Amino acid sequence: MSRWLDDPLLSVEGLTMRFGGLTAVSDFHMRVGRGDITALIGPNGAGKTTVFNCITGFYKPTQGRLALAHADAASTHDVDALTRSGRRFASMGGRDLFLLERMADYEIAARARVARTFQNIRLFAGMTVLENLIVAQHNALMRASGLTFFGLLNTPGHQRAEAAAVARAVGWLERINLIGRADDPAGALPYGDQRRLEIARAMCVDPVLLCLDEPAAGLNPRESAQLTALLRSIRDHDGVSVLLIEHDMSVVMQVSDHVVVLDYGRKIADGAPQEVREDPRVIAAYLGVDDEAEVIAAESEIARLAGEAP
Repeated sequence: MSRWLDDPLLSVEGLTMRFGGLTAVSDFHMRVGRGDITALIGPNGAGKTTVFNCITGFYKPTQGRLALAHADAASTHDVDALTRSGRRFASMGGRDLFLLERMADYEIAARARVARTFQNIRLFAGMTVLENLIVAQHNALMRASGLTFFGLLNTPGHQRAEAAAVARAVGWLERINLIGRADDPAGALPYGDQRRLEIARAMCVDPVLLCLDEPAAGLNPRESAQLTALLRSIRDHDGVSVLLIEHDMSVVMQVSDHVVVLDYGRKIADGAPQEVREDPRVIAAYLGVDDEAEVIAAESEIARLAGEAP
């Protein structure tokens, strides 16, 4: 089933982002399927991170609509009704619906439940591995503490919330095979372990959409395989949709259900990995060739980049 068509969690419509006279993204449309791993790929400068920044609230789009629906896909009628209302989010027919372009970044994280990692690792290097996962649950702990009052009194409700936060953190450390390093500073971990820890920290906030910006950057083949297994586990075990920017084509082709390709801020391809991989427009854009004959000659190169024999 093409879930990005039949059951989208996120629908991006007409997204345009201008910086003065520069148009970084132009009339971009994309769907992220519920329970899918969607890869957003393209050459450097194609506009991928700009799309991420609009989805997660770091940028306010110049125009466009970004509708995210918890539970079931939202109907066009419901999305249009919310758009006309001027509100940012609503519960419509028991379904929570959000217009991300109207929301601040902290609301997108807390209410719409969209989590994200960045190209550069942003762990708290001086905190322990375990503390990094507990601090990610700060908002839930603060609510349970009554904004510190119940925490000072150490009420049973606060104790239960603390125990649940620790249990979730320990569970994720077991899943990423770092339980033995729980008390070590996060900054002392090898690079690949830090990447997986950062993803586990994002998962501790219970997202419905996990946005990963180049998670395989700098990883060796063994670490890339661990990352691939982790992303599949998040999709299959946790039911969380994943949207990733990635340049490592072997990771993209192994893990993605759906691939979207950007070039110069415009979408040039959208579909299943094998279908996109064989698209001459993608080969031309990704390898920087213009002539159609060069596109044909480049097919063996794109096969090599995907980790397959030409």
